[in-house]
Amino acid sequence: MTKSRIFLILSLSFITGVFGRSFFEINLVSLYFFALAAVIIIVVFYKNKIIALVSFGAIFFVFGAWLTNGKLGNIDIQNLDGKHFSGKVLVSKEPQIKDKYRNIEVKTEGGVKILVNANLYENLEYGDELNLECKLKVPENKTEDFDYKMYLAKDGIFYLCQNANYQKTGENRGNKIYLSVLNLKNKLSGNISKTIPEPEAALANGLIFGGSSQLPKDVAENFSKTGLSHIVAVSGFNVTIIAEYLIILGIFLGLWRKQAFWFAITGIFVFVLAVGFPSSAIRAGVMGSLLLWAMKNGRLANSFNAIIFAAAAMLFLNPLLLRWDIGFQLSFLASLGIVELSPFWEKFVFKKIKFGGIFENVLLTLSATVFVLPILMYNFHIASIISLLANFLVLSVIPLSMLLVFLTSLAGLIWQPLALPFAWITFLPLKYIIEIVNYLAKMEWSSVEVNNFGVGWLIFWYLMLFSIIFMMKIRERKVKILELTAEKEFRREYWDNKMLR
Repeated sequence: MTKSRIFLILSLSFITGVFGRSFFEINLVSLYFFALAAVIIIVVFYKNKIIALVSFGAIFFVFGAWLTNGKLGNIDIQNLDGKHFSGKVLVSKEPQIKDKYRNIEVKTEGGVKILVNANLYENLEYGDELNLECKLKVPENKTEDFDYKMYLAKDGIFYLCQNANYQKTGENRGNKIYLSVLNLKNKLSGNISKTIPEPEAALANGLIFGGSSQLPKDVAENFSKTGLSHIVAVSGFNVTIIAEYLIILGIFLGLWRKQAFWFAITGIFVFVLAVGFPSSAIRAGVMGSLLLWAMKNGRLANSFNAIIFAAAAMLFLNPLLLRWDIGFQLSFLASLGIVELSPFWEKFVFKKIKFGGIFENVLLTLSATVFVLPILMYNFHIASIISLLANFLVLSVIPLSMLLVFLTSLAGLIWQPLALPFAWITFLPLKYIIEIVNYLAKMEWSSVEVNNFGVGWLIFWYLMLFSIIFMMKIRERKVKILELTAEKEFRREYWDNKMLR
């Protein structure tokens, strides 16, 4: 058994442990006995590689469950609900705009994270030191469908700040390099808003920096109905496009292709840094880098192991992502869909039908959609019927739009009037995208409401999906064996005939 196969089994065992403890109560004493039994079996049967590997898998399962249990146990350990807080805090992340206010994540000197609602026009930035007074409150779930408390807890935020009264001390204790990157990003974003009208400017910012919060509510809903929300999020799709442009830029600057690849990877890191290191951007950066690496090496169909390793690494850092971060689920499953179904498209479609990159992008989007659709129906109770058509009409325009948006924002840094010609050109594809989205969303059959898609259907969908993929791989392996056998038979007959002559 190869090392990669061993690491794959151990990673899956760890992920299974995280999954088990995330959804079910597990007795820790039972886990400890289970781990102890696995250690004893390894000592006794260490010569049997299969038994030893299964035992190590059991230990990794226990480790995943134990790590998740520890994270869940830390949620209520502070017990500060209802208490008054007064003291100095540090703005630990770049403020996020939400409707008509800003979400400010602050950290106390004791390391407690608190979420504060600030005025939309309050001039606050990452690293600002504040004198804060408020009443702490544990987040409450307003609906049964959305666990708001755990949504915040996965990021280490356990309290909201009620009746907040704060004042800047005038000091900024943030990382200077990080502040410089954020300031550059904000200038680029500001140049877009100055030169492109709304809602196209909001779409432009979403394409480059991620987020649909600046889009009008009805337009944002239309993106969701048409299955195009991923283009205005920090997704692996956007990151991959950015990386491809960086590779082209690197080659243009005289770098070798291998050097240009690492230049693009560095650019992805800077991009994730610029958008504030949110979990969605980190996810997109990891998955986008993996897909870029797979395409660079011609191994898109063989990068399953890499995605599993990446997921295990992210869950090691934060096991709460698995259940309470829908973005993690969507990103992970979409990447799996692309790498698992791409061999099928390459063998049975791409070689027979030549429609260029547009058709290929649509089929890869379909691959991702098949894998993420159950999660969308389970969490949001909606299924987009028109998603495939919408992706076909829009995806081909996204790379050009992103390039033009970036050139517009960059030209504004040099000289503001210089950005105007770029802005006029950039407006056209952005307008096209919004008009297509709004038109398709108005169709009565664009999306359907799904109310009875429970856990049972969710499990059934993935069991059937992976069973079909498994059978396809077995069939492909049999075909390869038959082809090799036929080739050997042909060679043998050829040499036999040659010897007879």
